[in-house]
Amino acid sequence: MLLDPYNRRLNYLRISLTDRCNLRCVYCMPEQGVPKLIHEDILTYEELLRLARLSVRLGIEKIRLTGGEPLVRKNIGDLIKVLGEIPGIRDISLTTNGVLLAEQAQALWAAGVKRINISLDTLNPGKYAEITRFNLFDQVWAGIQEAERIGFSPIKVNVVALRGINDNEILAFGRLSQEKPYHVRFIEFMPVGTENGWSTERFLSSDDIFKKLQVIGPLYPVNGQGLDGPAKRMAYDGARGEIGLISPISEHFCPSCNRLRLTAEGRLRVCIFSDDEIDLRTPLRNGASDVELETAIRTAILQKPKEHPIQMNPLPRKCQRQMSKIGG
Repeated sequence: MLLDPYNRRLNYLRISLTDRCNLRCVYCMPEQGVPKLIHEDILTYEELLRLARLSVRLGIEKIRLTGGEPLVRKNIGDLIKVLGEIPGIRDISLTTNGVLLAEQAQALWAAGVKRINISLDTLNPGKYAEITRFNLFDQVWAGIQEAERIGFSPIKVNVVALRGINDNEILAFGRLSQEKPYHVRFIEFMPVGTENGWSTERFLSSDDIFKKLQVIGPLYPVNGQGLDGPAKRMAYDGARGEIGLISPISEHFCPSCNRLRLTAEGRLRVCIFSDDEIDLRTPLRNGASDVELETAIRTAILQKPKEHPIQMNPLPRKCQRQMSKIGG
């Protein structure tokens, strides 16, 4: 069992496969993008697998593959198949923007991914183009439908709530959870990165979202499961899907945080809002033993803070890393 200094059990590792993305969402990066890692700086699949095996040996049970956009990396199915063979892993999932999902969903399913998160902040194609700076809504929607056809479950639709941009679609997403077997998850806009446009004027709290959703009808709690994330789960009576509210700013879930993040260039990050990281790539490439790498991982965990510093009042400071470089 992997415990941090505050006796939280850490069993969830998010692995970023790449810092590259095929969208330019306004809340994530500027239109011209951000400087990319060179190929040699990104961990190879062999290096990722070694760190994954060591992490599982220490107590990790759940792995989520992220980016950037993970599906832009080649031969991802080969990695997933080997990950699934590591004794002790109970769950492998993936977060994608859905652009390449329709063409890769079957291969992902065959490799062993059975549940998936898809980022979709609007149901309006025109607004999608404004938010992402690409006219690819139909492509993403086709990917979601293909995932449903194949049998992925749950299919989680991640919605970053932005006041003045998509807050007028909250009810539409609520109805989507009634009609489709999708888990619609509203995520508060986070001050991550120096160029993501975060402001109090754009911030919409989970409480505000919850109040809007109740226009449709009462929401009832849904019982959680052992490897659940931080979302407060609920559903409308008779709905095929669920609603989830993720409140990293207005209501910290730090006391139950169970996660670590490994960036694409091999830096272990113990808190999404902290720029403190431990470099695992250098010792890995310098011939470190398994014991030495495990010691480095445990050293990082000792730095995991009791809680993150982001508050609405006073105005929050931003962590410097772009979300695409942290790993979602």
